[in-house]
Amino acid sequence: MKTREELIHVFLSEAGWDDARRGPLAGDASTRRYERLEGPKGKAVLMDWPRAAEVPLPSGKRSYSEVAHLAVDCGPFVAVDDYLRGLGLAAPEILARDIDAGLLLLEDLGDAVLGGILDRGEGPAGESLDEIYRACIDTLIALQAADAPARLPLGQGADHIVPAFDDGVFRAELDVPLDWYFPVELGREASADLRAEYHAMWTGLRPLIDAGKPTLFLRDFHSPNIIWLGQRQGVARIGLIDFQDALIGSRAYDVVSFLQDARRDVPEARERAMLDYYVTRASSDLSDFDEAEFRASYAALGAERALRLIGLWPRLLKRDGKPQYMAHMPRTMDYLKRNLAHPALAPLASWVETHLFVKS
Repeated sequence: MKTREELIHVFLSEAGWDDARRGPLAGDASTRRYERLEGPKGKAVLMDWPRAAEVPLPSGKRSYSEVAHLAVDCGPFVAVDDYLRGLGLAAPEILARDIDAGLLLLEDLGDAVLGGILDRGEGPAGESLDEIYRACIDTLIALQAADAPARLPLGQGADHIVPAFDDGVFRAELDVPLDWYFPVELGREASADLRAEYHAMWTGLRPLIDAGKPTLFLRDFHSPNIIWLGQRQGVARIGLIDFQDALIGSRAYDVVSFLQDARRDVPEARERAMLDYYVTRASSDLSDFDEAEFRASYAALGAERALRLIGLWPRLLKRDGKPQYMAHMPRTMDYLKRNLAHPALAPLASWVETHLFVKS
């Protein structure tokens, strides 16, 4: 049996990149690894993603990854990548692929990551942040104007079935703050009655989240996964990565992920201005768009997402030994309060004020 390095060497040789220099790039998950290649053909990125080993689970239980429909190999990335490129969006071209081996050779989209641009306050050629934000919104509009595909071709007769943002995903995300924020930050467990009350409240709010025409959403459309390609035109200026976990669901999901970025401050004035810009574009370019319905959905999803992150940061601290993520807690709390200001979320706002904002 070939070692992983031997498989990579064969893959690169068959692709004509075996003489390229290889250097590490920062990874984004424990089972994925990236390298930047430079050689006679230019630059490329190697994605090394061996399929995760099947871990036996207790009878009747499923892992969070299963419930949340997280990709376990590179197949979904390939299928979504091909789809996005077919829409004219700037997902990386796949130069070579071996899905069974978990190896992809990708177009190198460069280093102009949105997070760094936000830190500098302008694009590489002096582009304003407003220009870049509007280009990102234009990209989401182009994605949402297409039909939501339940099935995407993988080649050789195989398809990727695109999961929906179903009740399993929803409930698993709702449990994160109950499981981690309460014991780690408040020093007490969430009782069974409190859990039931919380889930019942969100059962009533779920129609707000599901309102409107469903779309494919990329799920992690935020500053670490957006690359500015200012030399290109139109929506092709927004390079897209890390979309293998895409789901079918609310139009508001990616808009919230972007305008309430978990890792970078988005001033409330900019969020409002860009949300207005999205509404203007959506009102003219998207079918069956209702502004009031969308804004309520945005607030509900924003609150659900913020609550999940409020639980995620303590989990990373306590379980994974990564205290640096707690630096995002004040920002996340601010986003939560913005969303809870929507009148439709008044009961949730009261619950949060009673149970989360007061430590025992």
